[in-house]
Amino acid sequence: MEPSRTSQIVALIRAGLDRPSTPLGDPNAQQKLCSGMRPSRTARPWPGIATRTRFFDEQVLKAVAGGLDQIVICGAGYDDRALRFRAQGVRFFELDQPTTQADKARRLRNMGANTDALTLIPADFRHDDVARLLRNSGHSADQPTLFVCEGLLVYLDKQTISRFLGGLRSVASPGSTLASSLALRREGEDSDQVARIVNSHRLTGRTEPWLTILSASEYSRLLSKAGWVVDYASEAGGGPSRLLLVPARPTSP
Repeated sequence: MEPSRTSQIVALIRAGLDRPSTPLGDPNAQQKLCSGMRPSRTARPWPGIATRTRFFDEQVLKAVAGGLDQIVICGAGYDDRALRFRAQGVRFFELDQPTTQADKARRLRNMGANTDALTLIPADFRHDDVARLLRNSGHSADQPTLFVCEGLLVYLDKQTISRFLGGLRSVASPGSTLASSLALRREGEDSDQVARIVNSHRLTGRTEPWLTILSASEYSRLLSKAGWVVDYASEAGGGPSRLLLVPARPTSP
């Protein structure tokens, strides 16, 4: 299996965006991580990508400013936030498929990045127990955590999403936040048909297809069953590429 091409395309797009960084962070981290990546004709702003990136940047900065010292990025790809938003005492955990993680580790070494506060965790979300992976990698379930799921859940089926989010909830102490981007369809639309349309227009629609596109009410129920309460939701993008950006908190035991 090759490293995720979709993750590379997203990283190339982000490399051209104007984004903040922390005083200890590297504002050029994304460009460095993208060094040598093959350009794509689609490496330009997709509908909503700038809004999506800004939302998750703000979630990480809010967590850092609020004193959270654990940030878990699921489906991280070539995410640069562990370098861009580096802060004293804050530890980042990144989970993604082994081939992408291996390529990212190589790139981090080549750029001479300080990764003392970063743990890369190979993961197959279809089969692996995410809670066990985090525990074995030094994550503490007793401390509040920001869990970031940007551009991930759309690639998983509903059963996997439910199990995965439940796993995150099992290691989420009070004060934790789950920030997710969700592929959105209108009420009454057929999910499979919408997915076929979207994938037919995506460069990686066949090799890395979108699997789950639901309505806002369906997502709310899915999150609730997995142990998360939605605080609010905002939309980004348009047409068949609409996104729902959602911060949620763990339900009370």
